[in-house]
Amino acid sequence: MVAPASPIYALVDCNNFYVSAERVFNPKLENRPVVVLSNNDGCAVARSAEAKALGIQMGALWFQLQPLVKRHGLIGLSSNYTLYGDMSARVMQVLRNFTPDVEVYSIDESFLRLERMRHLWPCLVVMGQSIRVEVRKWTGIPVCVGIGPTKTLAKLANHIAKKNAQFGGVFDMTTYPESELARLLSTIDVGEVWGVGRRIAAKLDAMNIRTVENLRRASPKALQLHFSVVLERTVAELQGISCLALEEVAPPKKQIVSSKSFGRVVMKLEELGEALSSYVSRAAEKLRVQRSVAGALQVFVMTDVFRENDPQYTNGVVIPLPNPTNDTLKLVAAALYGLKRIYKPGYAYKKCGVMLLDLSPQHQRQGSLFSQVEDVAHHSDALMSALDRINARYGRNTLTVAASGTRRDWVARAENKTPRYTTRWTELPKAWAY
Repeated sequence: MVAPASPIYALVDCNNFYVSAERVFNPKLENRPVVVLSNNDGCAVARSAEAKALGIQMGALWFQLQPLVKRHGLIGLSSNYTLYGDMSARVMQVLRNFTPDVEVYSIDESFLRLERMRHLWPCLVVMGQSIRVEVRKWTGIPVCVGIGPTKTLAKLANHIAKKNAQFGGVFDMTTYPESELARLLSTIDVGEVWGVGRRIAAKLDAMNIRTVENLRRASPKALQLHFSVVLERTVAELQGISCLALEEVAPPKKQIVSSKSFGRVVMKLEELGEALSSYVSRAAEKLRVQRSVAGALQVFVMTDVFRENDPQYTNGVVIPLPNPTNDTLKLVAAALYGLKRIYKPGYAYKKCGVMLLDLSPQHQRQGSLFSQVEDVAHHSDALMSALDRINARYGRNTLTVAASGTRRDWVARAENKTPRYTTRWTELPKAWAY
């Protein structure tokens, strides 16, 4: 039992989110094994419960799953991130009806602070069940709710809610009897703890710390000697000491990466340049959204390591920018300059990309003694603002740099992509009545 003024966190996690979003608009996918594939239809990045029951692992290669297509009717869908992003925003909007204190942790997970709202409900389990009902009612997405006195315990409670059907999708750790909680945590592998990765779990195993309960009973200070302050904080959170606050505003990213594998191998510098210009444009758009500028960028290219008979080549180069910028035109020019430095003819390239580095707030842009930075920056800001407004109103790539090309034969494969039901008038779902 926690004190009335103590923080109480809930983690709301969408179940098999990508597959669930697809099922909202195609009920024929219900009760069938379904996987959503990565860019270029390469491997499974989301699985339905039926697909998991067939033993399909995350990252399983799609071409290796073809026997299951014939034998069990496995369905593979190309990823539709436009749809998933919009459905995620709708889920988060429903969650804000329950509390104003919401941290969107990922596309399918959110942390909520509940203590200010607990007096409105008979108990937090009832509140959690109401969250499940309302999210399902307004979006069609099933969710589970884990409740605990810290964010780490809330995430663990969500894991328990998902794995134990008797809790009905909601587990409240704050009122669960301590003796039964200890028994329950003794059955959960330590690797399930938020922040404990595979390598840390292996080191803990060598110290006979194999379950969540083992880790919860460990001394935080003793563990800091073998690991880091991060694990020390994790153990404190497992013991009910809140160390991680709710982040209602996501901090700006320190790096922005944009890259994709091609739909086919690319040999020519011109086509590599088109793809790279497209990726830089997308990265620059993200950079402007968080109101940052980049002081450098890294360009990289690579061939396909799975084509063992082909000569292999991987290279990258960092291009410093004398004046930090978020101007698409300047970033594209710098990236193409970098590409020419590392490009080698005769190789079958599978992927290229860009990483924007040395990010800083836009309003702290460094001036220069040798250029009229203020005037140039003002003109650039106005141009980029107009570009972003037009693309937001009429759709992405309505206006784009000519260097990104028009045919784009290199675009990644998406052979079984569903419509963008919620964001395109021309792709609205259709219903028939007989």
